Amino acid sequence: MQYRRGSLGRIIVAKIEHGDDLLAELHKLLKVEQIQAGVMLMIGALQDGSLVVGPESCTVPPQPMWREFHDGREILGVATVFTENNEPHIHLHASLGRGDEPLTGCIRKETRVYLVVEVILWEILDSEAVRTMDELTGLNLLGFA
Repeated sequence: MQYRRGSLGRIIVAKIEHGDDLLAELHKLLKVEQIQAGVMLMIGALQDGSLVVGPESCTVPPQPMWREFHDGREILGVATVFTENNEPHIHLHASLGRGDEPLTGCIRKETRVYLVVEVILWEILDSEAVRTMDELTGLNLLGFA
């Protein structure tokens, strides 16, 4: 295990509105506020989108298994933010529910908000945390400067 200590910076409360692209709006917020590292919690609903629901098999590098939805779903999401090539990168995992058909996974592409998504963002200062290329997996994973 590797770790670094950091401290809390600002706390930002945001409302992502009906029809907005969730990831695009979160990226805008991070750039405007110049957030380099943080954690986000979100609740609300999405009308459509796609997410990775796991690997096709446990191989390295993994082949993502995608699922789309177009039926309006509640969202409970948690994300980390760390810079990758000097840009904020969001790693967002969420559980999306509709009736008895939940989807849980990593949101990486465009998703449209249904009504509202409420976001609480905690900024992390001085942790030296960044995303760096991991040669074994071929993924940009958490690392330290």
